[in-house]
Amino acid sequence: MNPQTPAELRLGRQALTVLEAVLVAVAPEEGCALLLGGRDPWCVRRIWPCLNVWVPPAERCRRFALDPREQLLAQKWARSRGLTVLGSAHSHPFSEPVPSALDLSLAFTPTLMLILGQGPAEGEPRSLACWWLPEQGSPRRLAWRMVD
Repeated sequence: MNPQTPAELRLGRQALTVLEAVLVAVAPEEGCALLLGGRDPWCVRRIWPCLNVWVPPAERCRRFALDPREQLLAQKWARSRGLTVLGSAHSHPFSEPVPSALDLSLAFTPTLMLILGQGPAEGEPRSLACWWLPEQGSPRRLAWRMVD
């Protein structure tokens, strides 16, 4: 495995709480955010909430797009604090937390992608899935755990 490829992801407790709130707040539209942290070990420490700017707006319940200006601001803010943008997160309000073909086609790889989606059976609680999207090859589901 490439040393830049994470074996697992750690999520700070506060970051996890903020992430879920950000992604759920805009339902039934897809919520989105950037993941800020470090790579040794791979750990998300901060969440940068983003607006879903997908056009046309009527499709935002199934699609999301991050504003490039927000991405640049997040990179600058993170760098000034010794953090890096590790990837992005978004929600699937009506489906499982698996990257769609469009998610994969729009991602700048290699990157992390977290998806908050519905459980596999109707009525099951939301679940958060972590994915590693390599430069080449298929997405790989990563284990994640919460840390303080």
